[in-house]
Amino acid sequence: MIIIPARIGSSRFPNKVLADIGGVPMVIRTAMTVQDIDTVVIATDSQDVIDIANEHDIKAVLTSTKHQSGTDRIYEAAQILDLNEDEIIINVQGDEPFIETEVVQAIYDLTKQNSSNGKIMMNSCYKTISNPEADDPNIVKVVTDDDGIALYFSRAKIPYPRDHHFDSYKGHLGIYGFTVASLEKFCKLSPSPLESIEKLEQLRAQYYGYEVAMIEVETESFGIDTPEDLEKAIRHHRL
Repeated sequence: MIIIPARIGSSRFPNKVLADIGGVPMVIRTAMTVQDIDTVVIATDSQDVIDIANEHDIKAVLTSTKHQSGTDRIYEAAQILDLNEDEIIINVQGDEPFIETEVVQAIYDLTKQNSSNGKIMMNSCYKTISNPEADDPNIVKVVTDDDGIALYFSRAKIPYPRDHHFDSYKGHLGIYGFTVASLEKFCKLSPSPLESIEKLEQLRAQYYGYEVAMIEVETESFGIDTPEDLEKAIRHHRL
């Protein structure tokens, strides 16, 4: 199942999940993009989003307004939907209307592959980015071991190229795969100090000794965090 968290009260860009892109609200466009992979449900704190989803024949559930993260919101949705503990859940952000189905499918397959591995709590992906791109703290970087397990995530440039130029950084994409069981386990952990410093919740899993499995993907997609990003998205849609 693909669950899309859709909080209406974004501090940086209120109501952005309903922003119009080519005549379709952003979160609905995102749902339509991935609905051929698996069942899609929008988890939201807004009745307006519920009503708009119904108009487009997209299933949606109403969740608490008090969640601190999208992960907490999709866990409540999983409880509302009474999903089995071995059900695979892919968390796709509602501000990714151009995400390629191949990317989401790759994470789904990785999550299924790792579903019986109790050490792996989360599954995600990265794309190769350049040295200048890695300077942007809004692009999260990840370093991995030889088996594709994340060693650390940071807004800083990692690894730091001390002795030479380096141009193959791994830019993390905020799409996650869980089983219902691993999602429950994650949400019952207390927020960690590193998570609080970097504002990256995936560090919670690592802090408590769990692993995050990664896979490399190719993508031209981009998240929409600001009104400027929305203008870029509108131009992209017109191409």
